[in-house]
Amino acid sequence: MQDRALNSLTVYCSSSNFLDPQFHHEAELIGAELARRNITLVYGGGSVGLMGVIARTARTNGGTAIGVITKHLMDRELGDPNCDELIVVDTMRERKRVLAERGDGFLMLPGGIGTYEEFFEILVGRKLQEHAKPIGVVNAHGYFNPLIAMIEHGIEHNFIKPAINELFIIDPDPLVVLERVINADPVAIDDARFLPMGTESS
Repeated sequence: MQDRALNSLTVYCSSSNFLDPQFHHEAELIGAELARRNITLVYGGGSVGLMGVIARTARTNGGTAIGVITKHLMDRELGDPNCDELIVVDTMRERKRVLAERGDGFLMLPGGIGTYEEFFEILVGRKLQEHAKPIGVVNAHGYFNPLIAMIEHGIEHNFIKPAINELFIIDPDPLVVLERVINADPVAIDDARFLPMGTESS
């Protein structure tokens, strides 16, 4: 298990500039709170969308932002030259690896299929005991209600074990999620409870 200290947080979120501005609020709250707590932001390295909002807010409030971006997306996501450290890699696989390694925990804000992919990869890694880092999901304005429903649908049909819900924290309030991620106690993984071929029903 990892040291309980959370010095950095990897945040997955949208790079779209076409979002309803209401979604900016949660990113601003997280960016400011990370700076206040002296927790380094690790994120996708772009200067657009929620990525840009959270990084700018963190820096404006005296925080540190580390960006990780691919060469292919440097122009499309407008790689942020104001990052305290901007890591440019060749592939998305490498980008995800660095993002996962540099954070002591993970937080998902609203995003598209890339954000979903990152969340599920981190969640599966936690279930398989490849890491013991806390995972939080900010369900801003009910955005992730379909995600919750999909997981529950999988549980109902025995594709997913109910214990999966113990491995991530979800709440509409970003500061509640952040507080719980920071203070999360690691969940002990019992394959029978978490893997679909396990023998226990819950």
